[in-house]
Amino acid sequence: MNASLQSTSVAAPTVKLLINGEWVESKATEWRDIVNPATQEVLARVPFATAAEVDAAVAAAKEAFKTWRHTPTGARARIMLKFQALIREHSKRIAAVLTAEQGKTLPDAEGDIFRGLEVVEHACSIGTLQLGEYGENVAGTVDTYTLRQPIGVCAGITPFNFPAMIPLWMFPMAIVCGNTFVLKPSEQDPLSTIELVKLALEAGVPPGVLNVVQGGKDVVDAICTHKDIKAISFVGSTEVGTHVYNLAGQHGKRVQSMMGAKNHAVVLPDAHKQQTLNALVGAGFGAAGQRCMATSVVVMVGSSKEWIGELAEQARGLKVNAGHENGTDIGPLVSKRAKERVLGLIADGEREGANLLLDGRNCSVPGYESGNFIGPTLFTGVKTGMKIYTTEIFGPVLLVMEVDTLDEAIELVNANPFGNGTGVFTQSGAAARKFQNEIDVGQVGINIPIPVPVPFFSFTGSRGSKLGDLGPYGKQVVQFYTQTKTVTARWFDDATVNDGVNTTISMK
Repeated sequence: MNASLQSTSVAAPTVKLLINGEWVESKATEWRDIVNPATQEVLARVPFATAAEVDAAVAAAKEAFKTWRHTPTGARARIMLKFQALIREHSKRIAAVLTAEQGKTLPDAEGDIFRGLEVVEHACSIGTLQLGEYGENVAGTVDTYTLRQPIGVCAGITPFNFPAMIPLWMFPMAIVCGNTFVLKPSEQDPLSTIELVKLALEAGVPPGVLNVVQGGKDVVDAICTHKDIKAISFVGSTEVGTHVYNLAGQHGKRVQSMMGAKNHAVVLPDAHKQQTLNALVGAGFGAAGQRCMATSVVVMVGSSKEWIGELAEQARGLKVNAGHENGTDIGPLVSKRAKERVLGLIADGEREGANLLLDGRNCSVPGYESGNFIGPTLFTGVKTGMKIYTTEIFGPVLLVMEVDTLDEAIELVNANPFGNGTGVFTQSGAAARKFQNEIDVGQVGINIPIPVPVPFFSFTGSRGSKLGDLGPYGKQVVQFYTQTKTVTARWFDDATVNDGVNTTISMK
């Protein structure tokens, strides 16, 4: 067994698996501690499910699909209506669980839940979202129409940084379309995900329609290769996302894989200075930088470079503390391993010649001395070949680069292999329009640092940040979780004239 997976607290509560509507104790031989990142307290132990347990979860989903697929659309929608009401009722309680296991501040944890709740609310509109199309008299007395039908057992693999939002991006839309689902939460912080699943069952999701397995790579691979799983949604690192996409694709599955990022914010000299600085600091350091849509690079154009000192001062004023403490701006990183990785990248930046304008490495929080804290860190003089630029840091580290023109800024952003999100800060409509037209990034913000669209639209990361044609939530995810059946029909009555035999491919 990998020593890092060996639990040190056998007495801690154990996380259960959900199979066919029952919470069951895993027979796993490998376990991992779920650790509060501010205190190192062991909150629970999570199992790495056996192959037989994964098979049982998929078998339950396959069996449930036989009846769930025929459940009336209105009945599915009413379950989602009840589910969203329960999430609202219990959001503060679940946010406290999320903060304890993941580290983000309580307001940010509530935001994590709310952005997932918005998708559940959108799922309530499935009656119109899943409508087909109808064409009358496409040929003589011939009508053609389409049906959007569920595809079967689907699965979701979720990351540690949004243990509420990302699961809610996945299973509600999948099951409301008539599919059944197997969810694998992050092994680092599955407790808040489990609380949401419990609410889904309380809302009326039938046994077997939603199942939960826990684990690491072996469980991921079992999901990717299982013959009865038809579609897989993944959000996480580029390395794992590429592996999931390739392995699942080789086994004939639909896959959407949302991966890493290096998001740039381009600042023009005519931007509203204070609003821009507020946005950059919030988007760069919020959630300790552990967001795939975090602003990680600021590109100062022309004289806007004069704002760098004020940017550093505003970042220096952020309060680092445990996430549940009032007034906290930056909580701990999710694990000691994550902290060590970020510290190593900061050292790489120094070694490669970047200017460390603000150093957050020696950050100690009274009362939480063992926490995984790093304070806001700011580099200037960053070059494109430096490791801190080519690597997604996933910590409270903001890079500043300088160019002379908007054209240079666009060229810089487009040369980066990632395409998750970008933003431009300006009061010029012409500059903003030029930016949105010429930038090769899937999600663009204009005076908005984190341009994640509301669920009426679809998450549209691109290039190295996304594999697969269709994104999570919105109209695209209805396409992902359904298959289109086209029906072409002609009806005859007794008075119909005999047209004779037609050996051509045309319809008249």
